[in-house]
Amino acid sequence: MTDPNMTAHRATAARRNIHEYLAELEDIPGTRVYTAARARRGYHINQFAMSLMKAENRDRFRADEAAYMNEWPLTDEAKDALKARDYNRLLDLGGNVYFLSKLFSTDGLSFAEAVSTMTDMTFPEYRDMMLNGGRSPIGVRSIKGGY
Repeated sequence: MTDPNMTAHRATAARRNIHEYLAELEDIPGTRVYTAARARRGYHINQFAMSLMKAENRDRFRADEAAYMNEWPLTDEAKDALKARDYNRLLDLGGNVYFLSKLFSTDGLSFAEAVSTMTDMTFPEYRDMMLNGGRSPIGVRSIKGGY
């Protein structure tokens, strides 16, 4: 049997403007939902990062980061974020964390160690927090709602 409330909810959602719906995803503190718009924006960042799957590309990148990045149609803002290893900025620019993991590995970082740099914690603090069940959702559910 179909739940009438769920059916009504789906009908309302279907009528909503997709851009309004996607804008609501920006209300989650500290979270960047990887939308189609982000994927389009970060296409070249992600292609660059995926190129680091090949050993010869990693070697070329390590030898001369600037020269290797200049082979890609990256914006100056993306290049600056890559040079700084500012992963939060790269996510804002459309980078996908799973693609960026190729950069983490190129730098000799574990996924957890690299992701810890996106927080206000040291790697040991981040690791312990994750081993103890992760971050509490209290106070991080809505930017505009203040909770």
